[in-house]
Amino acid sequence: MTLEESRPLVPNANRLLYAGFMAIFAAGIGFAIRGGILDNWGREYGFTGAQLGVIGGAGFTGFCFGIIIGGVIADLIGYGKLVIAAFLLHVLSAVVTFGGGLEGQSQDVTYNFLFWGTFLFAVANGTLEAVANPLVATIFPNNRTHYLNILHASWPAGLVVGGAAGWILDDQYAMPWKYQLALFLIPTVIYGLMFLGQKMPKSEASEKGLSLGEMLTDIGMLGGLVACGLLGLFFISVLEPLFSSNPQVARYIGYGIGGAMLIAIAVLTRFSIGAWLIFVLFVTHALVGAVELGTDGWIQNITGNLFSSQEGKVLFVYTSMVMFVLRFCAHFIEKKIGLSPIGLLFVCAVLGCVGLNLTAAATTFAAAMVALTVYAVGKTFFWPTMLAVVSDRFPRTGAVAISIMGGIGMMSAGLLGSPGLGYFKDRYAGESLNKADAALYAEYKSDKPSQFLFFPEATGIDGKKFGEVQGALEELKKTNPAATPADLPDAQRIVLESSIQGDRDTLVADSAIPATMAVIYLLLLIYFKAIGGYRPVHLAGSTAEKSTDQDEVIPAHPA
Repeated sequence: MTLEESRPLVPNANRLLYAGFMAIFAAGIGFAIRGGILDNWGREYGFTGAQLGVIGGAGFTGFCFGIIIGGVIADLIGYGKLVIAAFLLHVLSAVVTFGGGLEGQSQDVTYNFLFWGTFLFAVANGTLEAVANPLVATIFPNNRTHYLNILHASWPAGLVVGGAAGWILDDQYAMPWKYQLALFLIPTVIYGLMFLGQKMPKSEASEKGLSLGEMLTDIGMLGGLVACGLLGLFFISVLEPLFSSNPQVARYIGYGIGGAMLIAIAVLTRFSIGAWLIFVLFVTHALVGAVELGTDGWIQNITGNLFSSQEGKVLFVYTSMVMFVLRFCAHFIEKKIGLSPIGLLFVCAVLGCVGLNLTAAATTFAAAMVALTVYAVGKTFFWPTMLAVVSDRFPRTGAVAISIMGGIGMMSAGLLGSPGLGYFKDRYAGESLNKADAALYAEYKSDKPSQFLFFPEATGIDGKKFGEVQGALEELKKTNPAATPADLPDAQRIVLESSIQGDRDTLVADSAIPATMAVIYLLLLIYFKAIGGYRPVHLAGSTAEKSTDQDEVIPAHPA
């Protein structure tokens, strides 16, 4: 790295970088622990896979509100106020979540506490990323891919710590889930202290005095269509329970809200169509959120079912450690190996697709370790590199585009990735059990059918009954550590094997997402090669401007 590439714009750059690191680290710990206690919630409260998927999905959809709203107002009110808001929301999320599961509480009440506690936690996480992402992109303008990957190394670091804590506290000591989840409050206090009293710079766009409408011009109606469409789906999912007798009303309201927001963007941008590249990047990042975060939210549960709960957590911690280490290597890959950010994303998409299929076929812990290594390498660079690309190519958008992109990824994970995987787990497990033994299926099937988008209604295995089967296997392993599902009575064996087959089929279906992404990245590689290669863009007269042949310089204000 040259001196010019490594030189930050402000003297407290490292303090700000690692304060952001600690904030996302807190989010990763909370996310990992929540993923590890999904099975606890299923056993204790009888939730279906689809219900757990919706609760897990709230951990993404709430993020979208935090990061999009935060990104829009960041340059108006300053990053400091957003950090304070995020800190208070993190504390409130813990209070609300801990209100669930109290003695004598109905399942519906518990569900609402867990859903809204998770949602508030995600709003806090999104608000923090509305600060951290544009902040790091601003203070390290000449090597954004490298430093954004360092910032987001905190996410897998949090997954490692949270996953390891869950393994020890849950599997070894059977500690109540509330004590486990409270651990995320420790790094929350630390990041609050690290941000305290720090002066923060403005983005390139804010530095040049661009208005919100000018920042949104490159996003335009095309980019707004992606964000507003997902927001419409979110409001539909929230309102449908309120209009259960006439769900069509919820759809009209949801799409109406999304449409009104799109009209607002059109007016603010003077009906700008927007850049087609931003539209493509936004759509692709929706796929990133679905496959990376949606899968992360379920992977402990899936691998824990394929092997054992303890082995599932070990594999989760291991893959997160792989991500943590590799995110410090983005600069080496880009500068020494010569892969552009788009080239890196293409390779990652191919590896992600291969890794998910290998994991679906793994029958031993060693084979799963190899398969998940391939998958972990694939998903490592998706999120931060996508943020770097939109920040590199569209500096006029300031904190707005990078925040909307993050919100799209999280909203997609919450609305599509997590509920979608929950639905397919229910569907494939139910189909497998029905095929193996229709009478057993009738006995073990859930009372609540699962639904997802336009896919047919499916009925999975009841969470509590399946928990009893898993408990029987765990009891058997206490006297015979080598016990497998084959050692259970026939009925329990068939139920467990059907669930395992359902999880394998779910991973194969999931692999279609990175396959689609690989095609998109390949087309973008061809496009950038046709225009002379990938180059960062800077605003004329900004402190980030570089007078080199490698970078492009454009006027600060759109024509």
